[in-house]
Amino acid sequence: MNDGSTQWRKQRISDAFGAAAGHYDVHAGPQRMAATRVADLAARQRPDDVARILEIGCGTGFLTRDIQARWPDAELIATDISPGMLAQAASHGPIAGRFMTMDGEAPTFDGPRFDLILSSLTFQWFDDLNGAIARLVALLRPGGSLIFSTMGRGSFARWRAAHRACGLMAGVPDYPSLDGVQAMLARYPDGAVFEQDCPLDGGGARALIAHLKGIGAVVPDAGRKPLAPADLRRVMAAFEAGGGTDGYQILFARVTRPV
Repeated sequence: MNDGSTQWRKQRISDAFGAAAGHYDVHAGPQRMAATRVADLAARQRPDDVARILEIGCGTGFLTRDIQARWPDAELIATDISPGMLAQAASHGPIAGRFMTMDGEAPTFDGPRFDLILSSLTFQWFDDLNGAIARLVALLRPGGSLIFSTMGRGSFARWRAAHRACGLMAGVPDYPSLDGVQAMLARYPDGAVFEQDCPLDGGGARALIAHLKGIGAVVPDAGRKPLAPADLRRVMAAFEAGGGTDGYQILFARVTRPV
C-alpha cells in the first residue's frame, strides 16, 4: 500500500480534489445526500454518550457540519487526504476539535479511542478496503461504531457500458460490489450493508463529465490512462445512444465493536 506508484496516485487524488474544492459543492448533490444519510444512521445508532468522533475524508464539510450539529459536545477530528479540501471545510467555521491531513486507510492513531468513526464517499478511493476497515474498527471503543458510505460497483454503469461498446475500458475505478462489502463485514458480529441508487440530474455525456470534473473525480484507476480525444468522442456518442443518463449506486455500511 505504501509503494511509490501508490503514493504517486494518492498525491494525484489529493491534488485533484484540492483543485476542485472551491466549486465542489455546486456539483455534489449525491455527496450531500450520502453525508446526510450517514449522519442519520449514526444518530440512530449512537444518539448520545459520544465523546470523540473521527471523520474520514471530510471533503468540503457536508458531514462535518452535520456531526457538529448533532453532537455539539463531542470532540471531532475531521481528516482528509487533501489539504485543499480541509481548508475549504475549515472555512465554514470552527469545530469542537481539529482538522488534520491524513490518508484514511492508514490512520495515524492507535488503540481504541473513538465512539464514532464516520465517512461518506471516501472508501472507494482506498487500495485495501478490507484492511482499512479492520484498522479503523480497531480504533473504536467498545460499543463504538464505524459507519460509512462508498460508491458501489453499479455506479456509472451506462458510462462503463459505452466504453465497452467501443472496445475501451473506462477510467472510473472498479468500485466494491454489495456482495464484496458484505463478505468483508461478515467477520464482524454487527456488520451490515445496504444499497441506494442515486440518479444524476441532467443528462448527456457532457453533463456527466462536467459532474466528475466538478467534484475532482478525474484520476483514472491504476494502470488506466485518459482517453484520446477521438476515443472520448466515440464513447460520448455511444453513451448518448444508450440514453445519456447515469447515476450512483451508494453502499451504506456499519460495524459496531462489541461491548
